[in-house]
Formats: sequence, C-alpha cells, structure tokens
Amino acid sequence: MSGPIEQEHFVNNLLQFLDETFDNTHGIYLDKDTSLFRTLDTVSAREASIPVGGKCASLAAQVAHVIYYIESFERFALQGDESPRDWGYIWRTVEKVTDEEWEDYKSKLRDAYGRMDSLFRNNPMWNEDTIGGALSVVVHTAYHLGEIRQALCTLK
Repeated sequence: MSGPIEQEHFVNNLLQFLDETFDNTHGIYLDKDTSLFRTLDTVSAREASIPVGGKCASLAAQVAHVIYYIESFERFALQGDESPRDWGYIWRTVEKVTDEEWEDYKSKLRDAYGRMDSLFRNNPMWNEDTIGGALSVVVHTAYHLGEIRQALCTLK
C-alpha cells in the first residue's frame, strides 16, 4: 500500500481498538468479555486493594494510573500542557480502597474513556502528535489491562 491513509480509516480503526480495550470486545485482540470495564466489574474493593507481590501495585493503583495517564494526555491535547508529570505519584499514594472509592475510580475511568472517545471522534486534524498520543492511550491501557488480568490469576 502506498500513499497517505485516509483519516476516516485511521479514526475508525482507532475507535474500534479503543472500544475493545475499554468496553466491548470485537475479537480484534481480546477474548469475549475481557475488556477493561468487564474485567473490573468482577473485582471487589477488597481484591482491588491487594498488592500482587512485594513491590507490585494494587489493582486500584493500576486503574488510578490509567486515569492519570488519560488526563495527562487530555491536558496535552487540549491545552498544550507539556509540564513534567509525576508518574510515580499514583504508585506511591494509591493502594487500599473502600467500596465507595473503588466505585468512584471505576466511574472516573468510564468518564475518562468517554472523553477520549469523544475527543478522537471529533478531532478535525490528525498529526504526528495526536496520532501518537491516541495510540499511546490505547496501548498503555491495554498493557495495564494485561497487568490487571494477570494479577487476577493470582488473586482469585
């Protein structure tokens, strides 16, 4: 294939990968019902609070980190904010959660996903930065989905 790709093709594929990672499996790369939201629906606050191993984060921290990553990308994409991020902050501060806190994290994650979906659908101009950022949101979240699913093998 030569020549530029059509923006519509890129966006359609991006949105399918985003949806599969977060919400609805299409069979692109996940097994049925293994998206992030479906996975988190099976996790209690007690389970989300258990660090998996001596130096590993809890599942609650994994979710908080994904939210932080998405919000960082939003600040970059919408405001041009390139200020340094404290990527270790979540890992140092989030571990145990109550039932209410766990539900709040899952709700914030769903909201962040909704904002990303809207941002990607309505972006009139794709360039190297926005393409890379959009792909990083999907890939980064998929990585943490894998971490969470692997941890659940130990926790359950």
